Amino acid sequence: MATVADAKRLVIKIGSALLVDRVTGDLRADWLEALADDVARLKARGADVILVSSGSIALGRAALGLPATELMLEQSQAAAAVGQIKLAGAYDAALARRGLRAAQVLVTLEDSTDRRRYLNSRATLEALLRFGAVPIVNENDTVATDEIRYGDNDRMAAQVAVTAGADQLILLSDVDGFYTANPAQDPAATRFDVIDQITPEIEAMAGDAASGLSKGGMKTKLMAARTATAAGCDMAITEGFVLHPITALENGAAATWFRAQGTPQQKRKAWIAGMKAKGQVTVDAGAVRAMERGSSLLPAGVTAVAGRFGRGDPVEIVGPDGRVLGLGLTRYTAADAALIKGLRSGAIEPVLGYPARAALIHRDDMAF
Repeated sequence: MATVADAKRLVIKIGSALLVDRVTGDLRADWLEALADDVARLKARGADVILVSSGSIALGRAALGLPATELMLEQSQAAAAVGQIKLAGAYDAALARRGLRAAQVLVTLEDSTDRRRYLNSRATLEALLRFGAVPIVNENDTVATDEIRYGDNDRMAAQVAVTAGADQLILLSDVDGFYTANPAQDPAATRFDVIDQITPEIEAMAGDAASGLSKGGMKTKLMAARTATAAGCDMAITEGFVLHPITALENGAAATWFRAQGTPQQKRKAWIAGMKAKGQVTVDAGAVRAMERGSSLLPAGVTAVAGRFGRGDPVEIVGPDGRVLGLGLTRYTAADAALIKGLRSGAIEPVLGYPARAALIHRDDMAF
């Protein structure tokens, strides 16, 4: 059974109740410092780490003197605008003390439902991780309306895990796992150590949020588990109030693990392979050999472009003999791809008039 020590790319979700003191509305600085220790240790052993953090509205609410009741939309957005600065600054300072670089990433639901935005988000996260940064992801509450909101950071964390191709997602919560019933109301409730499949019986056991600061209950955590495990990502729910919560989980702290079938790479390839192509790109023999070695498809290797497609659309990759090699998500429109086919990377910007991505189809976006 996989453990945190096996994670190559890890998404950690932090709820407001862990990060913000319920009484004062202040940041729990000692807890954040301990979490930063955990992140530094994970990074030191070579793991990529992404943090999905609540807390901006809770911090901003206290700073603006807003009541601890349900806020109107404009009050929430104002609180988020104030709190986001405090939150990002706190993460930046804590990670910098350990020689790490923080990066702020604000997203909305539209960024995952629109394929072009999804691919852009994926490329941005990949670049940040490649540069060694620790992305701090939060919902863009200052502009998001109900129609474009995730609504809770459990499901958003799952979508971030899918977008980033993470192999593990950890939800740090105010409970230490998934129970047969709400343990605060039913003393006979028992915790699951491992859940291999989310059945209707499991769903019927889920309750609602009890915290005044967080919105996520067990129902949203099950939704997150469905999303993550379907994409090949294991997910854990564990109690996060203890200092160094990731270390505690590694050392055997109580938790519930939801097990994925397959790997993120396998699931993503299968997803791409099932799409209907909107065009074709024909490649030369050199490009075929490069892709067989695991390289991306560069414009220099493209000899012809056919069809009408936009950025992020699936296209067939055709070899010089006319054989369809596979399917890939293109990073260029059909018009732009036709303009830059056969060109080396340095020659693309003068033709298109803007800085361009090196790959026409990234290796992670191909299915053969």
